[in-house]
Amino acid sequence: MTKVLIVLLIGLAAEAAGVVLLKRGIDTIGQPKQISVSEIAGVVRRGAANANILLGVAFEAAFFATLLYLLAQRNVSLIWPLTSLSFVFTAIAAKLLLDERVSSLRWIGIVLIVLGAGLVSYSEKENEASARQAPATSEPVAR
Repeated sequence: MTKVLIVLLIGLAAEAAGVVLLKRGIDTIGQPKQISVSEIAGVVRRGAANANILLGVAFEAAFFATLLYLLAQRNVSLIWPLTSLSFVFTAIAAKLLLDERVSSLRWIGIVLIVLGAGLVSYSEKENEASARQAPATSEPVAR
């Protein structure tokens, strides 16, 4: 489980870095002045040449690679809820790197998310413990 948690933390850090870089890139290239095909195409062209956006996409891809690894190792009912911890990483990164204001109500929500992820992790330990205690039967069932 330790290896899974280390890979999860690396993936969550990559996710937070990717989101921060994407936000910086979007702020740099600007928004379309109007909703039209030519304006949207211009934003896409500027985005495709923006280093922050390209690096952000690379970090998001790294996150998804770690997610694939984690899903191959454990049940989706464990891994997917634990990815919600990205809210913690992203809020901290937004506050420190983007100087965003994170309200106390959001911090309370983040604490609730951490508590929920803790419950999910604890339930996995319970499942592992009950699996170890269950007797293995190698005899065929009589009909």
